[in-house]
Amino acid sequence: MKALIHNKRHSIIYGGNTIDFSLFYCDRKTMEVSVNPDCTVIVKVPLQTDITLIEKKVFMRSRWILKQLNYFKQFIPKTPDRCYLNGETHLYLGKQYRLKLAEGTENSVKLSRGFFYITCRSMPTPGVAKKLLDQWYLEKARLQFLQSMNRIWQKFNGLGIEQPKLSIKRMKTRWGSLSDKGTVTLNTDLIRAPKECIDYVVTHELCHLKYHDHSPEFYALLDSIIPGWKKVKHRLEVTLS
Repeated sequence: MKALIHNKRHSIIYGGNTIDFSLFYCDRKTMEVSVNPDCTVIVKVPLQTDITLIEKKVFMRSRWILKQLNYFKQFIPKTPDRCYLNGETHLYLGKQYRLKLAEGTENSVKLSRGFFYITCRSMPTPGVAKKLLDQWYLEKARLQFLQSMNRIWQKFNGLGIEQPKLSIKRMKTRWGSLSDKGTVTLNTDLIRAPKECIDYVVTHELCHLKYHDHSPEFYALLDSIIPGWKKVKHRLEVTLS
């Protein structure tokens, strides 16, 4: 289906909440409302549909829209910006470590006794420290995320689904996602969270291989694998807020 006309953003008010949505006029017979993981609301309607009718129908779906938005917001990274200066704290697997910048014989990042020791051939600037630490995080993420995937996947044996590929990249609005082709993508920044939180996000995405929506069957499967997943999700939110 091809969108023929894309109007500017629209909005409605529901219970004190403003719901913004992008409107597409398409060659279709029915109206569709969807909420994307990046918290954008998309409304597709038949050609020539009156805007008053559109707003009325969006209003009728408002409770569902807000519920979806609240769900997706839990995966939006909230870690505040860092300055990468001496003494500043940074997370790794749920624990706080202080930065210690120094001039050394090589560019390196080492974790020891509560400190991130970042050395450079000349005194590291904040920009250089950030680059070195980001690279260190990526290397650790590749190792820890793969271990998590292999550990959790054992619990999915016998469900008749194929183990997905794993991708790692920095994302602005999600901790994890599952592509249409079955690739699980995890946010590099998730390496800052405790291992059980990483396992939770991996499990959540793997459950979508069996159930693509958030149906009762989806949550039943999630409950069977991580019975206390709500507490783990809360810990993720608190740790990285």
